[in-house]
Amino acid sequence: MNTSCLQHEWISICRIDDIPQQGSRVVRHQGHEAIAVFRASDDHVFAVIDRCPHKGGPLSAGLVHGHAVTCPLHNWTICLEDGQAQAPDVGCAHKVDVKVEAGQVFLGLPEKG
Repeated sequence: MNTSCLQHEWISICRIDDIPQQGSRVVRHQGHEAIAVFRASDDHVFAVIDRCPHKGGPLSAGLVHGHAVTCPLHNWTICLEDGQAQAPDVGCAHKVDVKVEAGQVFLGLPEKG
């Protein structure tokens, strides 16, 4: 669900302070899969579909470290910057566009047409 080439609308989901540092929040928006929104310890915010590419585990329940999350089911580590599993594992979590403006977090979701 990488939306960088598609038209999308920015949906306000919360304030950055509503997401704990090194934590996550799950967002469900009309017709879209559950999205895990992560806040790193340096306040960078990332969003991916809440499903590990290995066995579908909930990434939102994983441990956040740096700009990565470790899946709680089988310890796969996913880079939050690009969604790629870290070697030796291979796979990709689908990224979702996210931005923070004036402390408000927005997701870029495909426009319904």
